[in-house]
Amino acid sequence: MTEESQWMRALGLFAVTAVVEILGCYLPLLWLQHRVGAWVLLPAGVSLIAFVWLLTLHPAAAGRVYAAYGGVYVAVAVLWLWLVDGIRPDRWDLIGSAITLMGMAIILFAPRGSA
Repeated sequence: MTEESQWMRALGLFAVTAVVEILGCYLPLLWLQHRVGAWVLLPAGVSLIAFVWLLTLHPAAAGRVYAAYGGVYVAVAVLWLWLVDGIRPDRWDLIGSAITLMGMAIILFAPRGSA
């Protein structure tokens, strides 16, 4: 697998993971706000199970994966803010997202020795 395809796979997997995690938390929020019925708790649970499973698909050490995933999660959450909540991100949201994505790239893709 080329380095570029490794980047794309990791980013895509992180993005999907973030969406299912946010969905798994968003659906119970809607229920708690009395906007939907309790039936949403079942797909929320399935979504959170999928979130945990997706995190296991990364070959890197778990702690490193979780740290790097956090950067992608922030960026996807800001996108969710815009697309689902209808609130356009401001420049600070975008700057913060860019910084977290840079942190993710440094953590996950930094060259490391065999030690």
